[in-house]
Amino acid sequence: MGQKINPLGFRLGTTQSHHSLWFAQPTNYFENLQEDKKIRDCIKNYIQKKIRISSGVEGIGRIKIKKRIDLIQIIIYIGFPKLLIEGTPRRIEELQLNVQKKLNNMKRKLNIAITRITNAYRNPNILAEFIAGQLKNRISFRKAMKKAIELTEQAGAKGVQVKIAGRINGKEIARVEWIREGRVPLQTIRAKIDYCSYTVRTIYGVLGIKVWIFLNKE
Repeated sequence: MGQKINPLGFRLGTTQSHHSLWFAQPTNYFENLQEDKKIRDCIKNYIQKKIRISSGVEGIGRIKIKKRIDLIQIIIYIGFPKLLIEGTPRRIEELQLNVQKKLNNMKRKLNIAITRITNAYRNPNILAEFIAGQLKNRISFRKAMKKAIELTEQAGAKGVQVKIAGRINGKEIARVEWIREGRVPLQTIRAKIDYCSYTVRTIYGVLGIKVWIFLNKE
């Protein structure tokens, strides 16, 4: 059986749901899609510039967008919400203004909410960011992967698989290295598996990181 299908799309309607919820006419579909991309890029850039912590993890699990006729509701699932809420009291207001400026001629209201992820390292995006930060600091990829798996196991996941591809450790020939701990049943549709694909730029070139986390079986 092929393994080219996205694990999240494979489970839509079973254990996964869309991260963008809205309806649009076919002629307006492209505009809405571009609008979602602008919103996500603006939020990630803001957090990356102002709220980055020492480990290099921004802590964004996912960004959920719900659109209505007169309202755009954005829910940011973040693993370290204190970074956004504390420090500067008006950070959320500033973020909201930045998003509104990014969306020109927007007649709808904008509402941004922050939701805390209980176990941050059970989220594949946060885990991939952690690995990327380790690789940028020239830490051995094996040590980075083992540490990531250790953090995921401590968070209560039933299984995790990490794959890194590219010029690992600056070698001339690109290769793929992977490690797995516990169970990761990729072909079981009812298995609740979270997945992400992350790109990191190092001094040796671009590396691709893929993370699968098996949470439970419904």
